[in-house]
This record gives sequence, structure tokens and C-alpha cells, in this order.
Amino acid sequence: MITLTSTTAARLSVDVLVVGVTSDGGTPRLLGDALPAGLAASLTSPALGVTAEGDQVVRVPGGDAVEADVVAVVAVADPTDRESLRRAAGAATRQLTGVGSIALALPVRDTDDVAAVAEGALLGAYAYTRYHELPAAKRPAQEIQVVTSQARSAAAKAAVARAEVVAAAVHGVRDLVNTPPLDLYPAAFADIAKAAAKGTKVKVTVLDEKELASGGYGGLVAVGQGSSRPPRLVKLSWSPARAKRSVALVGKGITFDSGGLSIKPAKGMETMKSDMAGAAAVLHTVLAAAALKLPVAVTGYLCLAENMPSGTAQRPSDVITQKGGTTVEVLNTDAEGRLVLADGLVAACEEKPDVVLDIATLTGAQVVALGTRVSGVMGTEEVRAAVVAAAGEAGEQFWPMPLPEELRAGLTSQVADLANVSADRNGGMLTAGIFLREFVGSTPWAHLDIAGPAFNESAAWGYTPKGGTGVGVRTMLGVIEAG
Repeated sequence: MITLTSTTAARLSVDVLVVGVTSDGGTPRLLGDALPAGLAASLTSPALGVTAEGDQVVRVPGGDAVEADVVAVVAVADPTDRESLRRAAGAATRQLTGVGSIALALPVRDTDDVAAVAEGALLGAYAYTRYHELPAAKRPAQEIQVVTSQARSAAAKAAVARAEVVAAAVHGVRDLVNTPPLDLYPAAFADIAKAAAKGTKVKVTVLDEKELASGGYGGLVAVGQGSSRPPRLVKLSWSPARAKRSVALVGKGITFDSGGLSIKPAKGMETMKSDMAGAAAVLHTVLAAAALKLPVAVTGYLCLAENMPSGTAQRPSDVITQKGGTTVEVLNTDAEGRLVLADGLVAACEEKPDVVLDIATLTGAQVVALGTRVSGVMGTEEVRAAVVAAAGEAGEQFWPMPLPEELRAGLTSQVADLANVSADRNGGMLTAGIFLREFVGSTPWAHLDIAGPAFNESAAWGYTPKGGTGVGVRTMLGVIEAG
């Protein structure tokens, strides 16, 4: 639970009072005037080791100067930058576990800053507990307060309410990504989507393997045919009255990716439970749009399959027919995400949305090019720019990438309309985007490749935990809201 308070920070009776520190020419400087002068001075003493760098959180006893049991100092890289505030708040709530209540007395100038602190705090206070109970010392705080003079402002309250919806959506994605494939397979994912939408005004339609085959969804059928757990296509629709425009979202939902007969090495499979992160982001973005009552029609397509090797699996050199009639020669069964996305993109574009976004953990080339924290975005120039702008506001990193025409030749097949991979591995992220472009026609579109950022194998940082991150939800919501 998160609330706003205008009570003087020193008078708040909480387990931990969080204040910020920044670097002033290399010297730590406490932000704001929340604390009595004596205590404030001691917190920046060189003896305490506060450096105002990275995710550092330093705790000291509250003493007689404040009502809080503990005062925690968190580094704020740039007090004027909302993402710095988000990360500082998230670093605090992520690390300050085993306590009941936290108050954040960070420097907030306006409603946007309040929203950033609230969102970061909620995003940081995450734990995945489906399979084990956390010891008390590892549990996130149950009560979080944001100290601000705007506590009674309707705008600030609305901003916090939105932050709660957004954080719940991101947490929902993280939970799905962290779920092992034993328990999260296409039919199970579809059931989760139906359950999540129950009681909302989001309509859910599920196509099973027989309906996919009769409907011409050749990509989903082919990718899923090697598994004993068949594919699904889930369509979610938020259709408010007098919607200003329509946005379609298409998500890759490979619940486990072995590579199929083009099998991955063992190490390459260890994180492949996360290959459905795009579909998870689409599910929770649609639900968040409905919860926020956005005046935009939003339709989501979850393209769900399990890519397994077996006697029934598709083979390299098979030719499949995608939704809409395009034939594809499958040269590599580990380039399966683009096949299921192609079906979803055609289905989405048939309904003539104003904009379509697809999101996927699509290529290892994305990680090589941009690393594990920056996603790539390709597509129609204006939509690509809108995604980059929304990501900047949300605090997610998306970098605009080109779709060079010369790479299209690599997808030429001698026996089909397209090959699913190019013989030239260079520019693999871009070639995948060019493949997907074949299925959107003239519809304004962008492709979001989140292969690296969707799953954090390294140490937690800021408000980002180890494991599923929930990347993409905040950016897609920003695109929808921007109009």
C-alpha cells in the first residue's frame, strides 16, 4: 500500500525514513531539509561511507532526532531527473526488506516527481513467492509513504493511483516471466489471461489448435506442433465507448524455447522460460489500459506456443503458410518467434488499427548490439519515434534502429515467398524486423525487441529485480496515452 503524507519527515513514526543524497563536486550532499541539522551533517560524514553512487543505501539508527527507528540514505544521481528519483525510490524499497513501514522523503518538485517516486517505490517492492515463502527479513515493506507538500492535491493522488496500476501490471509480467514452463504452457497462459480479465471490461477470445489450423495460422501451428502442449492465440479487447483511436499490440509468447530441431545448447535454454515476456507485457498492458479507463481501443494478441523437438516437430526446410497466405521456408526452427508474430500481426492488421506494436524477446543479435538494458525498436518512422519518446518518459531505454533495404535480399527463398532467416548473420536484429514488416502492409507499426532487457540474469539494480523485469509495459502504455 502506498500513501501520500505532508507530515514533517522527522515526525513520521515509521520503521525506516529514507532521505536522498547526491554528489556535489564529488562530495555527498544531503537533499532537502527533512532532518535536523545535526543528524543531516552526520549522514554525509566521510566516516559513514556515503558516496552518492549507484544503488547505495546506508542505514543508521534514528536516535532522538527523528521518530523513525532507522534513517536510510539513498543515492540520487540527478535530483532534477524523474528516472533518477524512480531508481532511488526503487533501490530503497528493494533493499529495505523485513520492515513494516517506509517513508520516502525524497526531493519532489511537482506531481510528476511524486508519480516517479511512487512508481519507483512500488516497482522496487517486488518479490516472487509462488514456490517458496520468503523469510521475514526478505519480505518487502507493506506500507510505503511518500512525503510531499502536495499530499492533498487531487492531481498527486491521481498520479499515485496510476502508479499503482502501472506497478501492478509490471509485477504481473514479472510473475509470468518467472513462472517455470512446467506450469506455464500455452493453455495455462490462456487460462491465466481469462482469469486476469474476469471482472473487467476486457473481452477475451481463445483459439485452440484446431481453430488455429482452420483459421490459417500456419506459424503458430508449425511452431507448436513439436510439443505435447498445443498452441493458443489469445485476443484481448478493451473497447471503450467513443474511443479516440485504436491500437493493436502483438506479443511473442513462446512459453519455452528449446530451439526445436535446431536445438539450442543447454546453457542457451536456461532462461528460455522468459521467451513469452512479450505476450505477458501485452496482456498486462491491455488490462492496465482498461483499469485506467483510457479512451483508446486497445486489442492484444498473445501468440502462444511451446517450441520443442519431437517426431512431430517442424523441420528445417519445411514450407509453412502464414495467416494471410504468405509462404515461408523455415531454415532454422530456432527463429520461431517471428513465425508466431507474423500470424498475430496479420490478424491485428485485418482489423485496421491506427497503430500496431509488436513486442518480443526476438533475437540474440539485440543483446549483442544493445546489451541487456537497452531494447531495440524498428518500424514506421513516426511510430518508432513515438515509442522512443514514450520510453524516455517512462524510464525505459529503447534505441531506434533502422531497417536497411539491402538486408531484405537475405530473406529470399527459392521455394517460398520468404525464408525465416538470412544466410548472412550480420544485422540479425534488423533482418528479423524486416521479416515482420512483410506482414503489416501499410499499417503504422513498430517492432520492440526486448531480448536482453526482459530477463535480468545479473544483480538487481534500481527498481529492477533479478529475473523477469516487466519491460515494455510502461512504454506501450505511454504510446497509448500519448495519442
